[in-house]
Amino acid sequence: MRTRSAAGLLALVAIALSGCASTVTLDAAENAADPACAEVIVALRNVPTVAGLEIRETDAQGTAAWGEPAAVLLTCGVPVPPPTSEVPCVTEPGSGIDWLRDDSDAPRFRFTTYGREPAIEVYVDNDAETGVSGTSALADLGNAVGLIEQTGRCLSLDDAENAG
Repeated sequence: MRTRSAAGLLALVAIALSGCASTVTLDAAENAADPACAEVIVALRNVPTVAGLEIRETDAQGTAAWGEPAAVLLTCGVPVPPPTSEVPCVTEPGSGIDWLRDDSDAPRFRFTTYGREPAIEVYVDNDAETGVSGTSALADLGNAVGLIEQTGRCLSLDDAENAG
């Protein structure tokens, strides 16, 4: 009887462990200890899926990841980007958050918040295997990222011409 119970317990443990994904190794950003980053990371615990991918454990402060393999990576506390015309600035319509979109490594995209300090970077791997949509990922992250106060906005060419 004891052997059967032990075998059953081992089977349950094996099943439970097989569903566990490994921890995603990331580097903390320079300002990851900013209290605003802590607020965002705590809020992300209420976002179990991003672009349909399940949340994963990470090993660095101010970070989060989703997917197996990890296809959406978030890092809070990165340097605040200056105004630029080198990459497009896009506004996610649901949250109104402005993001600089770097597609120089497409189909992997880097989005960095614009007009928020500390800044947040989100890497989205949209390769054929994952097919993750950057638009969907940013929409899902909007409530948490929006906890960081907005201090600036993207300007369109028309806005820039009218300001000058």
